[in-house]
Amino acid sequence: QVQLVESGGGLVQAGGSLRLSCAASGSTFSLNVMGWHRQAPGKQRELVAVISSAGTTTYADSVKGRFTISRDNAKNTVYLQMNSLKPEDTAVYYCKYRAYDRLINDYWGQGVQVTVSS
Repeated sequence: QVQLVESGGGLVQAGGSLRLSCAASGSTFSLNVMGWHRQAPGKQRELVAVISSAGTTTYADSVKGRFTISRDNAKNTVYLQMNSLKPEDTAVYYCKYRAYDRLINDYWGQGVQVTVSS
């Protein structure tokens, strides 16, 4: 099992910045992908950004150029630096850990609220 602890959410004005962190512990795997998804009220959960253990990144088009994902493999921690925030970025942000072993297993954090006021 992998446990994920998220931090860094909050309330910010449009144009502001926030940094999310997610630390993984437990039975972590050397081959993995960590990242962030978000879910706004009444909408489906969507990918925001992910980063592999090798450092390959993928971003949603809506956040490219504004958000930066990074990770510290020694700490099993992933970060999401969010700049130029917009009201439409308001959502619950969930950390996800995908472990590649004999099977693929997904683990989710409890979610952190990000609210961007206009």
